Amino acid sequence: MTVPLGLGLPQNHQYDVGRDVPEVARTAERIGYRSLWVYERALFPRPMTQGLFGIPGRPWPDSYRSVAEPLVTLSLAAAVTTRARLGTSVLVAPLHLPFQLAKSLATLDAASGGRVVAGFGTGWSLDEYAAAGVRPFEQRGRVLDEVIEVCRAVWGPDPVSHEGATTRIAPSVVGPKPVRPIPILLAAGNQRALRRLVDHADGWQPLAVGAEETAAQWRQLQDLAAERGRTAPIRTVLRVNTAYTPERYEGRDRALFQGDAGQIVDDLAPHAAIGFDEIIVDLQQGARDAQELKEVAAEVYEKVRAAGM
Repeated sequence: MTVPLGLGLPQNHQYDVGRDVPEVARTAERIGYRSLWVYERALFPRPMTQGLFGIPGRPWPDSYRSVAEPLVTLSLAAAVTTRARLGTSVLVAPLHLPFQLAKSLATLDAASGGRVVAGFGTGWSLDEYAAAGVRPFEQRGRVLDEVIEVCRAVWGPDPVSHEGATTRIAPSVVGPKPVRPIPILLAAGNQRALRRLVDHADGWQPLAVGAEETAAQWRQLQDLAAERGRTAPIRTVLRVNTAYTPERYEGRDRALFQGDAGQIVDDLAPHAAIGFDEIIVDLQQGARDAQELKEVAAEVYEKVRAAGM
């Protein structure tokens, strides 16, 4: 059985969002990609005030200098496609006001015929939290909990009501409603986040960090689900961030998923064998423009299917 593939849409600074997102979305759907995905990076501090992922001294990649807003990007893709699911991988949910976020996602789902998948995370950038001004960084877990609660309420039957730390909704009619319940996936890593996923979310969005480590994380999550008595299946969508190069990367220091299409697919194979429900391949970082991104996306898709994945 072949694993469904998703493609990251062009959001970075080398792309013309209004022109390139619709073109790449149409092409990806035609190639056979089953889903289209966006990520969120709100700003790029200059000078750097915090290392990447909060790791002291680790530089932010140049690709973060300009990242198009995720829901606007998905709306552009929704308008020119008919089948591909439209997902966030991930949206830093606590940067958003819960009610507005829930309503935006519901509207996009209604407009696209029920194709939205909501992937949420808590993020790590202190500067982004300060700029958003919703809640302090230290409260990010509690804010994500409330975002999930508000989304479930707003997407559910009327009258909608909610009483929380950030959001208070008096009994109200709130529409439009999603075509069907929007799946909520979490990019959970630590034990507290995994418990939140097991108790309140529909699925998991891990980042590919090596087949052995990724498989161990999946086993840990399954064990926790059994321990907490979860019976509903956990939907799994693996995110693969690549560093594409036009020519084969020959250096001994080659990182995971760095290199040409063949090397990317070689690294993908052991991850696919773990048995994820879907795999997102984000190729935009190494591509010079939308034309190259479309060509690489087609080559990767062809090689994945030729390898029997």
